[in-house]
Amino acid sequence: MPLTDAALRRAKPAAKPQKLADGGGLFLFITVAGAKSWRWKYRVAGKEKLLTLGLYPDVTLAKAREAREDARRLLASGVDPSEQRKATTAARTTADGEAVEVIAREWLVSRPWVPNYQKKVAAWFEKHVFPFIGSRRASELKASDFLQVARRMEARDAFESAHRVMQNCGQVMRYAVATDRAERNPVADLRGALVPAPEKNHAAIVDPVQLGGLLRALHAYHGTVVVQAALKLAPMVFVRPGELRHAEGGRLTWTPGCGASRPVV
Repeated sequence: MPLTDAALRRAKPAAKPQKLADGGGLFLFITVAGAKSWRWKYRVAGKEKLLTLGLYPDVTLAKAREAREDARRLLASGVDPSEQRKATTAARTTADGEAVEVIAREWLVSRPWVPNYQKKVAAWFEKHVFPFIGSRRASELKASDFLQVARRMEARDAFESAHRVMQNCGQVMRYAVATDRAERNPVADLRGALVPAPEKNHAAIVDPVQLGGLLRALHAYHGTVVVQAALKLAPMVFVRPGELRHAEGGRLTWTPGCGASRPVV
């Protein structure tokens, strides 16, 4: 006899798995733990196969019967429902793998950056890029799509950040091209389209007397040993503070004529 909603509600797990038949190959499978799933038994080329149609009660009896009929129609047209589901899942996975966010995260992991900077770039993408174009296929994007991302940042006067984010987007798109998930890099077409970042003048000491005072002040610093060493090294190697902090131990060598010591790691 066909199943009823009342019979399904009364069904309880037993010491062994159960099969409650509804007809036409459809049955409810109940595990010993109590999980209930709809399954449809059918044959292809004389071979018995099973197709899972969903969990009860999320999939009601009526919906399970509809799914069975849809699968029967596919089978009647010469299509194996199980194989068709596998193909659909594979296509969905492929599509997801072509999404901008997936490609960008792959690219980020491959960057030889220090962890802090990698986190910073990832945060830019998560805030400015992924919410707007992250779910779209890289192959479908145009220059105007990236320009809209930049315009949102420019509207907040983040002009310099907009340039940096677009530079990173261009690198992601080049990676997409290299991995056969896009035909070209549309970010390259934005040349000249972004609002120029305002120039910043960084004051510099050019007077020898003032420079001497600065060097004496650096050597007179009485903080931690590490900071003392950093302040004394900085004028000799002329690197950024972050590069100096992450420098590995080595020795200093003097290059005649260059006027400064350079680290050899």
